[in-house]
Amino acid sequence: MTQAPRWNISGEYFENCNCDVVCPCEVSPAGFLGARPDQGYCDVFMVFHVNEGSYGDVALTDLNLIVAAHAPGVMSEGNWTAGIYIDERASPPQQEALGAIFSGAVGGPMSAIAPLIGQMLGVKAVPISYKNEGRKRSATIPGILDSVIEAVPSPVADSVVIKKNAHPFFLEEWVQASGVRGTYQDYDFRWDNTGKCADYSPFRWAGP
Repeated sequence: MTQAPRWNISGEYFENCNCDVVCPCEVSPAGFLGARPDQGYCDVFMVFHVNEGSYGDVALTDLNLIVAAHAPGVMSEGNWTAGIYIDERASPPQQEALGAIFSGAVGGPMSAIAPLIGQMLGVKAVPISYKNEGRKRSATIPGILDSVIEAVPSPVADSVVIKKNAHPFFLEEWVQASGVRGTYQDYDFRWDNTGKCADYSPFRWAGP
């Protein structure tokens, strides 16, 4: 078996789920992903913008990837249904590299998530736009995803509400946000996470 090349990526992440602010999967006596979501199930889209990185000799700078996932109950119990969207600007080698990293096939944090996915709906190459505008983050896939999130108000002037040690994959500051607009429709899913829990954080991963 050919060994996977060394890889590393760093960038920006945000998510928007259907839980109320704050999501119990992150802050609960049951531990990470151990609590039942507020609505009994979780509908979440996870947006990754890679500022820089490489997979072997394949550069991965300025590319986007989005994972949409539905968990029917407690997230740690698995049986998720998920779809992956890869930036269509990525070349075939870049798409293959991103797919390997974000499927968890070559180690890294996503290898812990992969066993929770019971059904993978597919991987699509699509146009993805991403913006970082101060306390706002946004991403769109035409006809599929329209998402804007914003940090929740802080009682401290010129600051944001920060959670620490709330997520094993994002060890830096984890900013509490909410969905300004959050609609997603594809496959059999029709979600609206507007006004619901969101977070954003930088990330830095490496493997295998």
